[in-house]
Amino acid sequence: MFAEVIVDVSAYPIDRPFDYAVPQDLQPLIESGSRVKVPFGNRSVLGFVMNVKLDTDVPEDKQKEIHELLDIEPVFSEEMIALSKWMKRETLCYEIDALQVMLPAALRAKYEKIIRYVNLSIPLPNELNELFQGNEQVEIPSNTSKATLALIKKFIKNNALVLETKVKQNTTIKKVRMVHISDDLSFLNKILDELSPQAKKQKELVLWMTQCPGKAFQASELIKEANTTNAVLQSVIERGVASLTTEEIYRDPYAARTMEHSTKLNLTTEQQFALNEVVAAYEQGLSKTFLLHGITGSGKTEVYLQAIDRALQDDKEAIVLVPEISLTPQMTNRFKERFGALVAVLHSGLSAGEKYDEWRKIKRGEVKVVVGARSAIFAPFTKLGLIILDEEHEGTYKQDDSPRYHARDVAIWRGQYHGCPIILGSATPSLESYARAKKGNYSLLTLANRPKEQPLPEVAIIDMREQLKNGNRSMFSLELAEAIRVRLDKKEQMVLFLNRRGHSSFVLCRDCGTVIECSNCDISMTYHRYQEIIKCHYCGDEKHVPSTCPECESEHIRFFGTGTQKVEEEIAKLFPEARVLRMDVDTTRKKGSHESILQQFGEGKADILLGTQMIAKGLDFPNITLVGVLSADTTLHLADFRAAEKTFQLLTQVSGRAGRHDKKGEVIVQTYTPEHYAILFAQNHDYVSFYNQEMRLRKQFAYPPFTYVAMIQVTHEDVLMTAEYAHKAANWLKEHLSIEAEIIGPSAATISRVQNRYRYQCLVKYKKEPNLPEIMQQLIKIYRTEWIKKGITLYVDLNPSSIM
Repeated sequence: MFAEVIVDVSAYPIDRPFDYAVPQDLQPLIESGSRVKVPFGNRSVLGFVMNVKLDTDVPEDKQKEIHELLDIEPVFSEEMIALSKWMKRETLCYEIDALQVMLPAALRAKYEKIIRYVNLSIPLPNELNELFQGNEQVEIPSNTSKATLALIKKFIKNNALVLETKVKQNTTIKKVRMVHISDDLSFLNKILDELSPQAKKQKELVLWMTQCPGKAFQASELIKEANTTNAVLQSVIERGVASLTTEEIYRDPYAARTMEHSTKLNLTTEQQFALNEVVAAYEQGLSKTFLLHGITGSGKTEVYLQAIDRALQDDKEAIVLVPEISLTPQMTNRFKERFGALVAVLHSGLSAGEKYDEWRKIKRGEVKVVVGARSAIFAPFTKLGLIILDEEHEGTYKQDDSPRYHARDVAIWRGQYHGCPIILGSATPSLESYARAKKGNYSLLTLANRPKEQPLPEVAIIDMREQLKNGNRSMFSLELAEAIRVRLDKKEQMVLFLNRRGHSSFVLCRDCGTVIECSNCDISMTYHRYQEIIKCHYCGDEKHVPSTCPECESEHIRFFGTGTQKVEEEIAKLFPEARVLRMDVDTTRKKGSHESILQQFGEGKADILLGTQMIAKGLDFPNITLVGVLSADTTLHLADFRAAEKTFQLLTQVSGRAGRHDKKGEVIVQTYTPEHYAILFAQNHDYVSFYNQEMRLRKQFAYPPFTYVAMIQVTHEDVLMTAEYAHKAANWLKEHLSIEAEIIGPSAATISRVQNRYRYQCLVKYKKEPNLPEIMQQLIKIYRTEWIKKGITLYVDLNPSSIM
């Protein structure tokens, strides 16, 4: 018997299954989808069994055996194996990358380099003796010096040492000691009587146990509750009053939280119609994609909840995706309050162990609903009844590195596999999705009103050019400052939105005009006041703030632009009584910080929530009556054909945080381009008019959804080499694509250098290129076999979310 195995090596010549002989003792156990350890070259690596067969074309003298089977139950179903092959073609990735992205980090391999001292007749120098410390084998530390590594290499050649690779799992199953107290009360009392008066602590513990016969406790909890020690506990266990076992437990990120059970809400006519359409498709087993276009606060989540409830009645399962980790706590609470222990959570805010345990609950069928970010689309359900993407327009659903999949495409593929409906929900759908709905590819469902008929908040547009003319140089317009004062007096809450973190955008010399740029990237560094550093948000490089200009040595070096830290300081000056919570990447680095900030705000412990785009959507607090957008132009002037769409979506979403309950809401938008159509249509919450205007421009310039776009990016440390190979790629594509395909560029990327590598890119715009994946694969093959030797990197992104 032989197994076709995809090995854990991302390299072009290895991107195919390898045949391995299955040892006799493993033949009854091995299945497709299992993880195995296999010999590959001179080391051992992790592999995934894709198929089991009886014969192979590999000559007998070259056949290798599987070393070890890691899973009795396969980690991949037949569906996931098929999905990995689809992703390999559609995203142009290695098959191993597609498989790895479906697994929690805990199940991916951790490789350790081990050296063994095998020939004791050859003495080792002191440096190596210190490394071994009398042991026969030792792991090579990551900080080992080059001189020590050279010695290791020398003694491997002398056959004194042997180098081995150990494959380990990243995270283990959590186990605890459980104490099971005897249920025989008379026996407990008998032991209590037999204990000598000198064994005072043991007598106290047994007496405590007589109050809870037959119960089980974690050993650590029992020691704490009974106010005893581990030594005393061991002594009474030896007397037979309790038994000790080791049991597996889940790491539950929500264990300490109490959830109130919520009941179904009465639906409006619009909500009921939308629910009926989804349920009808579900009951007919149709893989139908619905675009649920509902204004902010229109009750889309209640439609999701009741649609899931219908699927659960048939013992089916559901996946709910949210775009931002900051949305997950509120969304999770809604689902946990409705469905209790049937809900699992998957997002990057969990530890590796917590993710692994949530994944195992899903795999074992112990939960029926998964709420999570992009990667939750790979939840290992086998009876999917419904898939939901909330805020479907968000760019975070597209993965930036290999495999460059879009969660929406994977959702539609899985929906077709299981014959279940998919709901794409948004107040501001992507133009591509809305165009597909208008064309009939998706079914359009509209929620035009809020459940309690609350009006959408009034939006005031403030022209900051006029504020400057009138002498107001503050980052707050007079209108916004007055509105904040009114809310503080009324004890109401507000959200201030700025799509930029840090203190200032850049550091500039007023004498010579020098802007402090990153030495690795062609981008200005951002000033962070609290740490007194300037930081590049592309490569992570940090420097102390210079006291003089590095070019002219002038002391007139200042911070320009506005970041969230600077706004926080300004609020403290203007409104010293205001309690402010700041929510951006810098304040949410710690585990659980998103949830902690939102919880504090929800409990009324702050008046102002100041943040970046992570606060722009999904938040639902009854006391928010004011939303202030400090700079609406941040995303408007980006070199991206989606700039206006992203600006409209952001403004509409953040506006929707105000007045969602009984209190009336107000939105104040500060801008230097108040005449732009994206801002004007956002002011009126008018998605359809924005869609029509933007579609006219997209049609004029032949951008999606009227065409498809593929981006090819080439990078190298030398700018001339980068340009040369970018032109080679563009010319090769011109020869192999149809004459209908338009190739734009190549030209330098918007940020032309990142991490000391220059970046050139070209765009391919096309309507119908059925062989495009195969043609791109051929280009990638040329790159992997020829260009990569010159230090070139090339990647292809089909349907990129951004062309920056």
